[in-house]
Amino acid sequence: MQWRRAVGRWRDAAWVLAPLGLTLLVGTIVYTLSNYKMATVMGDSMRPTYRQGDRLFIDRIDASEIRRGDVLLIEAPEHTQLGPLLRRVIGMGGDHVAGEGNRVSVNGKLVNEPYVTDRAENLTVGPYDMTVPDGRLFLLGDHRDNSNDSRFHLSEQSGSVAASGVQGRVLEDSTVPTVLATLGGLGIVLTLAGLGGYAVGRRARQPLPPAAPWPVA
Repeated sequence: MQWRRAVGRWRDAAWVLAPLGLTLLVGTIVYTLSNYKMATVMGDSMRPTYRQGDRLFIDRIDASEIRRGDVLLIEAPEHTQLGPLLRRVIGMGGDHVAGEGNRVSVNGKLVNEPYVTDRAENLTVGPYDMTVPDGRLFLLGDHRDNSNDSRFHLSEQSGSVAASGVQGRVLEDSTVPTVLATLGGLGIVLTLAGLGGYAVGRRARQPLPPAAPWPVA
């Protein structure tokens, strides 16, 4: 009797658990696909911050949300036709950017870049001094000795790329991915628990087969 009562409670709870779990799971998936995307690092231009093969969580943003120092996934046909690039924002529209070798200053102030581990002296890069056009971005890779970035395209739009090409910003904090994964996992557990309650309750409602008659001599 107690077993039947427990099954009945589970069956009743299933009517809440399964819809709640499905709603949570589907809602998490839709929210994640609408606001974020995954990307795989394909080269060494952002080393050591991001290495080839790293999987990154990208926050979908538009041009109005870009900040100096952001690492962006951006379409930059001015630099390459091979697909989106992963680059760091150094200057934005109206900024005065100057540099020589691997050192760079913005609006007269030397940029503190602890993420750059290459030597400051890079003989392959000559001095540059320019103002970023409105609506465009001056981008550099963190691996300055091995990065096809704005320094090598100064003859066209001062090496800048259109801010409208941004696909998203790399999330450096793992809080959001962790929360979304937890919510998705909870949705799966609740859905499975609800479906299990349906199945057990349905089986418990089925009548037992009649007992076989005793053999008669």
